[in-house]
Amino acid sequence: MLKRIIIYLSLFLPLVAGAQKKDKNAVKAAATITVEDLKKHLYIIASKEMEGRGTPSPGLEKAADYIEAHFRALGLQPGNKDSYRQYYPLYKDSVISAGMQLNGQALTLNTDFQPQPGNFAATMRFSEVVYAGYGISDGENRDDYKDLKVAGKLVMIMEGSPAGYKSSQTGFGSPAGTMGKMNAALNKGAAGVLTISTSFPRRASMVTSGWGMSSYKANQSPFSFSVSLETAARILGEEAAGFAEKIKNGTLASKVYPADLELSYNKIVLTEKAGNVVGVLEGTDLKDEYVVITAHYDHLGKRDTVIYYGADDDGSGTTGVMEIAEAFVKAKQAGHGPRRSIIFMTVSGEEKGLWGSGYYGNNPLFPLEKTTVNLNIDMIGRSDASRKTGDSANYIYVVGDDKISTDLKPISEGVNKLYLKMELDYKFNDPKDPNRIYFRSDHYNFARKGVPIIFYYDGMLGADYHRPTDTPDKIEYDVFVKRARLIFHTAWEMANRNEMLKRDLKLEIPARN
Repeated sequence: MLKRIIIYLSLFLPLVAGAQKKDKNAVKAAATITVEDLKKHLYIIASKEMEGRGTPSPGLEKAADYIEAHFRALGLQPGNKDSYRQYYPLYKDSVISAGMQLNGQALTLNTDFQPQPGNFAATMRFSEVVYAGYGISDGENRDDYKDLKVAGKLVMIMEGSPAGYKSSQTGFGSPAGTMGKMNAALNKGAAGVLTISTSFPRRASMVTSGWGMSSYKANQSPFSFSVSLETAARILGEEAAGFAEKIKNGTLASKVYPADLELSYNKIVLTEKAGNVVGVLEGTDLKDEYVVITAHYDHLGKRDTVIYYGADDDGSGTTGVMEIAEAFVKAKQAGHGPRRSIIFMTVSGEEKGLWGSGYYGNNPLFPLEKTTVNLNIDMIGRSDASRKTGDSANYIYVVGDDKISTDLKPISEGVNKLYLKMELDYKFNDPKDPNRIYFRSDHYNFARKGVPIIFYYDGMLGADYHRPTDTPDKIEYDVFVKRARLIFHTAWEMANRNEMLKRDLKLEIPARN
């Protein structure tokens, strides 16, 4: 037995020793990631000419062209057949007209009523309206639709919530919130909703909506308008005096009221597209497995004449991907290419709601079940002024390395200890953290599909976060280059280990308050 143990140890110890030894080829390749190159790329990505890289915008396309040119120059293969772009469609409503008539009399837009944004184009006529209090449906807690039949009908509800009501859920999902009320009306089968508002008269509503991806919907929300208190009283045949008090004290009867109402909303839908930029470095014996390295190259764009440069957010991540790609290419040219294929992808639309990565997650160019890891980089060029402990020039926030795969954290920490010895800070790693960092960048669209992820982040930028003052001159390039090299070394290990990362942990997603 002892002899067997000695033989086992004699076989195992060289493996342990080897695991602790730096790979000189990786060190040499990482050294090609330099302050000079990072600065060169970032001053272009976050330049005036890119106009803040809003999604969609000409500036975003200029940035995409620059990134694609870099990928081409490196000799990366195009990621989408013969193209370096993966485009996704965008839609925007442009309103032509909106109207409301009560018993044949036209009401005044912005004084008596306003359409809710996102309506579908239609004209609807109703001969009655069902008043349903505050329109709250909250299980056994409260149901303003009790004993009311509203399927196919026009419903009138009051904004807000009554005194003393305590919702079963707060925040975006609250039954007393706008979305909660619209969902309740939809679930009850209402065809239209009039929401009584105290904020009339109003300024003219926008004639165009923002860009979005959801022009095609599985189901449509009810046709919805806001109306003033005075208009609501007229519709229900009530006196304007004391009407608000009746609603507040609950003495206005929830029932059907006769009224001839015509609601109209006309629009056209404009279309555009935006894209992810994808380059591929083919692997060797494990080339049908993938390491995906991402960053978002979009930012907030230009508002009037003010440019939001987005140097750290996320020009730093974008230039990091570009430099890491170059390091891997140079290693391959020297005869030390990765075993797995590496996908270098800069995505757009992150600032609008993770659009580009979400589209990739639903339409992957490479099999997600063969994607061993996603390493996502979003802001790695500055220091967090609120971080009062540790070395501000030698840290990085790490998020997600203990989720989905038990392999990931030991590898991440082992690589760091061997090569960079940075402080790995897990401040934002808890999904229950109020900042919800785990859900706010593009790695989440890989994690939700079961792909192990690590998210690299430098922290909140304070006064410069999402401001025009996030400029390349404020980047701390010495710590920036360390972080980029750490991510390179981690990717090197992921690309060359024998096995894909296990997927042995369930991702727990806490309810959003």
